[in-house]
Amino acid sequence: MDFSLSEEQQLLKDSITQFVDKDYLFDVRQKNIKSELGYSSDFWKTFADLGWLGMPFSEADGGYDGGPIDLMVIMESLGRGLVVEPYIPNVVLAGGLISRLGNEEQKTNFLPKIISGEIQMSLAFAEPQSRFNLSDVITTAKKDGENYILDGYKAVVMNGPSSDTLIVVARTSGTQLDEKGLSLFLVDPSAKGVSLRNYSNVDGSKASEVTLEGVEVSTSSLLGDEGNIYSVLEEVIDLATLAISAEAVGIMEKMNEITLEYTKTREQFGETLSSFQALQHRMVDTFMAYEQTKSLLLMCAAKLTDKADDATKAVSALKYQVGIAAKQVGEESVQLHGGMGVTDETNIGHFFKRLTTIRAIFGNTDYHLKRYSAL
Repeated sequence: MDFSLSEEQQLLKDSITQFVDKDYLFDVRQKNIKSELGYSSDFWKTFADLGWLGMPFSEADGGYDGGPIDLMVIMESLGRGLVVEPYIPNVVLAGGLISRLGNEEQKTNFLPKIISGEIQMSLAFAEPQSRFNLSDVITTAKKDGENYILDGYKAVVMNGPSSDTLIVVARTSGTQLDEKGLSLFLVDPSAKGVSLRNYSNVDGSKASEVTLEGVEVSTSSLLGDEGNIYSVLEEVIDLATLAISAEAVGIMEKMNEITLEYTKTREQFGETLSSFQALQHRMVDTFMAYEQTKSLLLMCAAKLTDKADDATKAVSALKYQVGIAAKQVGEESVQLHGGMGVTDETNIGHFFKRLTTIRAIFGNTDYHLKRYSAL
C-alpha cells in the first residue's frame, strides 16, 4: 500500500511546517494564549488566506474538497507547532455539521464566513452526566408555536468564549439515552436566557460552560431534520477524533525530537544523557509508541476516506492507542528533562499539557476500548 502524500498534500504540509517554524514561535504562542481572546486573530486570518480553513469543505460549499487525509496532514503539522487556534471546534465540528445538514440558506450564511475566517462557531454537545455518550442528552427543546424553547446545561464547549454562534444538541423527543429524538439548533450566545461561564483549560485553550434557561429560537434555527441527527453527529465527532489524534501524533513526534536533542547536550557525571544505555532504551520505547500510533492514524484516515464498514471501529482503536502512547511519551519526555520539564518557561511541559488534555477529548481510553469491543 502506498502511504506517500500526493503532491498537493505535500505542498500543504510544507506550507504549514514553514509557517510553524518561522512565525509560530513558542514565545509568540505563550503571549497569545494569555490574551483575552486566547489565540491570534491575525494568525487565524492567515489560516484563511492560505486556504487551510476551506480544505475540509466541498467545492460546492466554497472549499477545496479535502478529505480525512488532508485533515490529518493539517492537524499533524499544527500539532508539531502546538497551535492553539480553534481549528477543530470551528472548522471540523461546526463547519462539518452545517455542510452536512444545513439548508441552502444556512450554508450561505455560515460556510463562506467560516472559510474566510470572519466568524467563530462552537458545538455544544457534552453534558456533565454523559461521559462521552453522544446520545446521553437531557437538554430539551420544546415546540412552542413557530418557536422552540431550550432548557439545559452544556459542559466544556470548546471555543465557546469566542463563538458568534453555538450549535446546541437538544432533545426534542424520546428518553435520556435515545439516539432518536436529538436535534441541532443554531443559538446566538448573546440571546436572552443564554449564559456562559468562560475559562482556560490546563493546556491554555478556552472553553465555556453554557446554561440555557427558556431560550427561544425560531424554527429556522433548526439544523437538519428534527429528531434525526444522531448518525451525522457521530460521523462528525469521529472525523474530529481523527483530527485531534493527528494533532497528538504531531505533538508526540515533536516531543521525541526535543527530548532526543536535549539528551545529546545535557551532561550528567561528565557524560551526555544520550550515552546512558538505559535512557537510550526509554527513548526507543517512546519512538516506537509514536510509530505505532502513526500507523493507526494512517489506517484510520484511509478507512474514513473509503467510508469502510469498520471505519468507526478504526477511530476507537486509534483514540485508544493515542491515550496509551500520549501518556508514555508525555511522561517520559518530562522526566528526561528533569525539573525544568514542568516549568512554564520550557516548551516540553506545554506539549505534555496539551497531550494530557487530548486524552480526554471525544472519549478517553476506557470509553474507546469499550466502544471498540462493542463494535
